[in-house]
Amino acid sequence: MLQPKRTVYRRSQKGKMKGNAQRGNQLVFGSFGIKAMEECWITGRQIEALRQAVTRHMKREGQLWIRVFPDKPITKKPAEVRMGKGKGAPEGFVVPVTPGRIIVEAEGVPYEVAKEALRLGAQKLPILTKFIVRRDYVE
Repeated sequence: MLQPKRTVYRRSQKGKMKGNAQRGNQLVFGSFGIKAMEECWITGRQIEALRQAVTRHMKREGQLWIRVFPDKPITKKPAEVRMGKGKGAPEGFVVPVTPGRIIVEAEGVPYEVAKEALRLGAQKLPILTKFIVRRDYVE
């Protein structure tokens, strides 16, 4: 599961996810990718499930780049605990994703294989996504 080796602060504030992605919104490494169309928090478990689904369908051919990393700690209080008494203990890590952000890129496989693999991977995510192809891609 993806998580940082060490963090500066153990707990962080929630923050706002407004507007579109200002960085990470272009294909850089591969010819195919998945672009987020909504905002949400994606957990390390969801990214790992996506990675497994995509690599399994691509039969470990080609290359895969995961363009997001969960480095935001999320806290949760135990069940049936009264309000107050401080912030809860860290539960896991997430990455805040805004619309337009490239989540994963692929290269080295045919168009049909990449499209199906990334479709299967996108099903593991809690948001609406879009399959994109590099502008200068030729088969």
